[in-house]
Amino acid sequence: MTATAHALVGTVIAAKVGNPALAIPIAIASHYICDAVPHWDTGYDREIKSKQRFVLESMADVILGFVLSVVLIFFVFPSTNYLYAFLIILMAQLPDWTNVPYLFLNWDFPPFSWSYELGKRFDTSIGLPWGVVNQLIVVVGLILFAKVF
Repeated sequence: MTATAHALVGTVIAAKVGNPALAIPIAIASHYICDAVPHWDTGYDREIKSKQRFVLESMADVILGFVLSVVLIFFVFPSTNYLYAFLIILMAQLPDWTNVPYLFLNWDFPPFSWSYELGKRFDTSIGLPWGVVNQLIVVVGLILFAKVF
């Protein structure tokens, strides 16, 4: 999924799970669970994108994720601590952050190659528009579920 989707899922986890000893492993696990849902992300077709385009799209995705997470906290989960949410968001995105050296710096050696290979086992990518539609369904559904319960 996109970094934005992982950030929003991490925000919901932070809002609903106050104990970091539980929230951190849940957030990390959520990354792999979400990536198993057929989705689009900035790495889709990266073989045919320029490196600069891939980097810029990925940076925009990360920034959008944090901005939307702040909006989500402010309007939907106002009692959530922003620093705690930031920590849990980083944990929800952690597998992708550990892939940055592999993908952007060509560091094809452990532990970066291990992280990349583990992530590929869960990753189910599809193109646009359905890859984004699936993410919207999952993220909006999770937010609504968390708000109701």
